[in-house]
Order: sequence, then structure tokens, then C-alpha cells
Amino acid sequence: MNEAYSFVCLRCGHAWEGAYEIRHVRDGAGHLRVQYHLRDGLKVPSPLTDNTCRVCMGRTIRILRSGRVRSVRPAPM
Repeated sequence: MNEAYSFVCLRCGHAWEGAYEIRHVRDGAGHLRVQYHLRDGLKVPSPLTDNTCRVCMGRTIRILRSGRVRSVRPAPM
């Protein structure tokens, strides 16, 4: 399953979007786990619970539905 989210840092105001492939896998004990992968296949921590602003390294992040960042950025000239 693929999901995309918009993020806004509440510390500095930086906004970005991320797209993830979500995989449901069983661990060694047979428990179902959710894994997040970037489009290139790199496994990453959940962006919903473990996210950091790339600009100020703040960890207070607001999560919005996909497309919200593009909707508030001015159009290129």
C-alpha cells in the first residue's frame, strides 16, 4: 500500500511532503508489523511517530493529508 503525507515543523515552519510504501510483515515471533519504505526501497522509521525536521531538527511535527504543502506554497514565477 502506498501513502503520502504532508508535514509541518511547529518549531520553524518548514513544510515538506513524503511518500511511503507501507508493508505488513511478520517478525520472527509471528507478530504482524508495519514497515515504512521510501520509493527507493529504503526502510525508514514510521513518519507518523518518529519524524524530525531537516531544517531545525525539531521534533514537534504536524501531519496533514497529502497535497497540503503544495496548496499553500506560492506558484513559481
